[in-house]
Amino acid sequence: MRVVVLSSGGKDSAAAWWWAKCRGWEVVALVTVSITGQDSPMFQIPSTHLVEQQAELADLPWINVSTSGETPDDIEALENALAPLDIEGLVSGALRSDYQKSRLEQMAERLGINSWTPLWHQSGREHVQQMIDHGFEIMITGVSAEGLGKEWLGHVLTPTSFERLEELANRYRFHVEGEGGEYETFVLAGPHVEGRLEVVGEVVWDGVRGHVSFH
Repeated sequence: MRVVVLSSGGKDSAAAWWWAKCRGWEVVALVTVSITGQDSPMFQIPSTHLVEQQAELADLPWINVSTSGETPDDIEALENALAPLDIEGLVSGALRSDYQKSRLEQMAERLGINSWTPLWHQSGREHVQQMIDHGFEIMITGVSAEGLGKEWLGHVLTPTSFERLEELANRYRFHVEGEGGEYETFVLAGPHVEGRLEVVGEVVWDGVRGHVSFH
């Protein structure tokens, strides 16, 4: 099975990528939708340019799709990028967003390929816990929820710190897996790739929310 992985560089994309590899499928490229506007209901915005480094680590082509993020331009740009490729499907890390999943499926149907969302409706806690247990290095690159302070930015999750994150999620009532946008992630290493990425950046914090600005 020849597939591309839709990747923002974060944990969900990495888990979907690993799932495809575990099935013995040929991942022919990583595809990233880069948002030039201020917001996107479909795609992650921070640090997506770093996916190029993940692709290089895995010796894979990187397809960067630029769009304002507005509907329907976002999905049309992705569709135009995928149309010429010799693939049988698209693998993505959609976890709970019906909006994201349905739009990807509709696009895949128009292209005559399959759309796989292997994480769909998994337990958020178990999903992240299993990734940590299997050696994924998940760095928190953005926070925007009450209870998550500056100290989390640039932090790589460990079993102990994930317990702390779960405590905060229960106390402040946010999604422990960050599905509501409470935090963003980037994966430095894991069983899906050989080696480890080294990234450099500065913390940007406004007193309420923040992100790591990578070089």
